[in-house]
Amino acid sequence: MESGQGQESANIAQEDSGEVIRALVDNHRRFLSFLERRVGSRAIAEELLQAAFVKSLEKGGMLRDGEGAVAWFYRLLRNALVDHYRRQAAEGRALEREARDAQEASEDPELKVAVCACVGDLLSTLKPEYADIVRQVDLEERAVPEVAREVGITANNAGVRLHRARQALRKQLERSCGTCASHGCLDCACRAKR
Repeated sequence: MESGQGQESANIAQEDSGEVIRALVDNHRRFLSFLERRVGSRAIAEELLQAAFVKSLEKGGMLRDGEGAVAWFYRLLRNALVDHYRRQAAEGRALEREARDAQEASEDPELKVAVCACVGDLLSTLKPEYADIVRQVDLEERAVPEVAREVGITANNAGVRLHRARQALRKQLERSCGTCASHGCLDCACRAKR
């Protein structure tokens, strides 16, 4: 008898799950409009909505007692918006840090000559988009937003790309120059040792 009750509970849960999915699909346009008004971009809104749908499938049983599927999904969307804006703020801060770092590095002519020699040699070992952004921003001293416009990406995305490119370049410098790069050696005569 208990197995019959367990099967009945599973059938009810499956029916409820089907109703939830139907309610969410029926409200797709409203959800998309809700997000697009808040982020100002249909592409970003679609991305957030897709992620929320995936999350809803993973956490479909998380409805609170008495809460409808649509109300629950709007709560999920609001949380996704908060996360989105937090990520954007973090990317903006990373971009500002990168701009400050680039400005400080460009003020020392001796450092610039030494860095340009090593970096120039190692750029070809990076992914092309990484090599390109390092070359344009760090070696040619162009502004990140300007480079981003030319490449067709947002300034925040360019800042993140630059940060990742610099990390990859740092790893290559450490591999190429050994411990001297890790300890801040400015004598690029170590290139002859490679």
